[in-house]
Amino acid sequence: MSAKERVIEITDPPFIQHLFGSPSWAWLWLIVRVYVGYTWLTSGLGKISNPAWVQTGLALKGFWQNAVVVPEPPARPPIAFEWYRAFIQALLDGGHYVWFAKLIVAGEILVGIALILGAFVGIAAFFGAFMNWNFMMAGTASINPVLFTLSIFLILAWKTAGWWGLDRWLLPLLGTPWRPGRVFAGGSPGTAPGEGTP
Repeated sequence: MSAKERVIEITDPPFIQHLFGSPSWAWLWLIVRVYVGYTWLTSGLGKISNPAWVQTGLALKGFWQNAVVVPEPPARPPIAFEWYRAFIQALLDGGHYVWFAKLIVAGEILVGIALILGAFVGIAAFFGAFMNWNFMMAGTASINPVLFTLSIFLILAWKTAGWWGLDRWLLPLLGTPWRPGRVFAGGSPGTAPGEGTP
């Protein structure tokens, strides 16, 4: 038996391959990404004029202080994992809320813009999901579970989620780490990825 015959490849169902990899479903991901992007953008823009977010960081400090409180039983603490509570407490003790609040505002705005424009959708959705995860870990539900779930879908559909957006041109131009695009493959502007000159 050859090595090729011993390799077992488990593939996704055809519908899943089509859903996450075919431009014919790009309309669905356009709706999802614009909704998620608009939510992030409006959240960030709502904070940018608030000095408690962009100057003092006191808004984030108050959120963190409420999150690390351990109430008397049988009430449940906002943060379920002790290691995460210790992490937030360390940020509080170090006064890191001042710069971290600015980072959150910038992150929300940048993720929102990238998703709405369809630029690097998979990367933007990853950072959006990471923010949602942190908010949920700190005990805030709100719409974070919904945004987190939609962001995971956008990550899975990264190849076509930005088809009706800038990724339609950015991905072939820049490529991926495992398959460089025209800019890094050494080909001419009309050369497809992987078809550079010998």
